[in-house]
Amino acid sequence: MAVREAEIISSKDEMRRWSRRMRSQGKTIGLVPSMGYLHQGHISLIEEAHKHTDLIVVSIYVNPGQFSPSEDLSTYPSDFHGDLQKLMAVPGGVDAVFHPHNLYDYGSDGGGGSSGDCDVREEGKGVVSCLEERGCGHETWVRVGRLEKAMCGKSRPVFFRGVATVVSKLFNIVEPDVAVFGKKDYQQWRIITRMVRDLDFAVKIIGSEIVREADGLAMSSRNVHLSPEEREKALSINRSLSRAKLAAEKGQTDCRELRDLVIHVVEEAGGRIDYAEIVEQESLVAVEEIRNPVVFCVAVWFGKVRLLDNVEINV
Repeated sequence: MAVREAEIISSKDEMRRWSRRMRSQGKTIGLVPSMGYLHQGHISLIEEAHKHTDLIVVSIYVNPGQFSPSEDLSTYPSDFHGDLQKLMAVPGGVDAVFHPHNLYDYGSDGGGGSSGDCDVREEGKGVVSCLEERGCGHETWVRVGRLEKAMCGKSRPVFFRGVATVVSKLFNIVEPDVAVFGKKDYQQWRIITRMVRDLDFAVKIIGSEIVREADGLAMSSRNVHLSPEEREKALSINRSLSRAKLAAEKGQTDCRELRDLVIHVVEEAGGRIDYAEIVEQESLVAVEEIRNPVVFCVAVWFGKVRLLDNVEINV
């Protein structure tokens, strides 16, 4: 069977022309947004997209708008050649890879590029992203109100406005019919779903289940930064979440008890909890007692690596 190579597109205008040409032929387009350094979790998103559309576009772009200057933008892993090899091996293939150099390059229409033009700090907080710190002329951000404030939004205050903005840009450039996001980033998936609803994007959002390593660790591009010892200790995340889910299914509905269980196991393994929250699955409102379907979301530091995981509890 011949290896199928994807068309590599770096220009926003070229990407838009490609999509419109395909759509004029009656083809439907699925988008899998990524920041590269692909793993089996990303491949599963592509496989899910194949179930819904004729053609698949994978975007590979590390978005500076969602990182603060103190975060790991400069060390985020990258292997574009390796990514292309992995995409060529995907059953059914990938039709286009959108790999822009800079989604915030507006050329002569940039409205100026000095840092003063781009320094739009959060009022009273002095919070900026790496994009603003560079000076870029970009001043428009998409915010998803309440949903972005909890959990990851507390410790990463620029993250979700950066994600919502870059995803909006990708939707406007690629013009997909369907976009697939992983549920490992549960809050992100719900935020994008709400943004699409509220702004009437003509895109169907699909949440795809978490893909795990054989030992249960949720797949993440950042796992490569874990030492062997840290990686072993990080298994406590999924183990403790699984124990909490089992306890809930056996009748334990007190969220404080369930949270304490997870926190104790993870901290005993050497992890540092960023948050451990039990929230309603759609609204992301924290609950004290499980009465409806919830999701238990955690963010944990092992060494210098921040890991996300979650488990849905449907009782």
